[in-house]
Amino acid sequence: MTQAALFEQLKHPNPNLRERAIWELVETQDENTIPHLMEILAEEDVTYRRAAVKALGALGIDTVPYLVESLLNSENVTIRGSCAKALAQVAVNYGDVSMPREGIEGLKQALYDPNPVVHIASAMALGVIGTPALESLLSVLNETDNLGLAVAIINAVSSIKDEQVIEVLTNLANDESADSYIRETATSALSRLELILQFKPNQ
Repeated sequence: MTQAALFEQLKHPNPNLRERAIWELVETQDENTIPHLMEILAEEDVTYRRAAVKALGALGIDTVPYLVESLLNSENVTIRGSCAKALAQVAVNYGDVSMPREGIEGLKQALYDPNPVVHIASAMALGVIGTPALESLLSVLNETDNLGLAVAIINAVSSIKDEQVIEVLTNLANDESADSYIRETATSALSRLELILQFKPNQ
């Protein structure tokens, strides 16, 4: 199937055909594949846009510079949010490959994006990246006054198996000067993390 036909198939209502097209694009990629997928992030069609996000994630580390550039510089909030989600997909698909520093730094900057769609997606992406992104998440958590962002970060770090996370969440849960919603979120995040540690012992 030609690249043009594969791009067309990303719009297909059948998710299996979309998935097949994504991995065929990975196999047959050329220098136009990533730029073309980046253009789709501006599309109105949600199915098409989500398929492009998944395809960028499937292509892996090579997409990171493009995604960071648009995450930080696009005026279109949908594009910025999609770039954060695509970076999360890269981390999911290539968990055994270190996320480039520029990816983590870009997502950290995007935590300050005024739009909640973008900063929540960026916090989630950093949570997926895990321990290498922990310092970035915690440094922003310490200084932000944005309640929604703080909650998103607490939820993101609760999936990272690290002693430091337990300490931070415990301190927040017990901090009587903190906002009650933050304390509640930290308490439930802590119990989630304890469950993860209980059932998935560190190898």
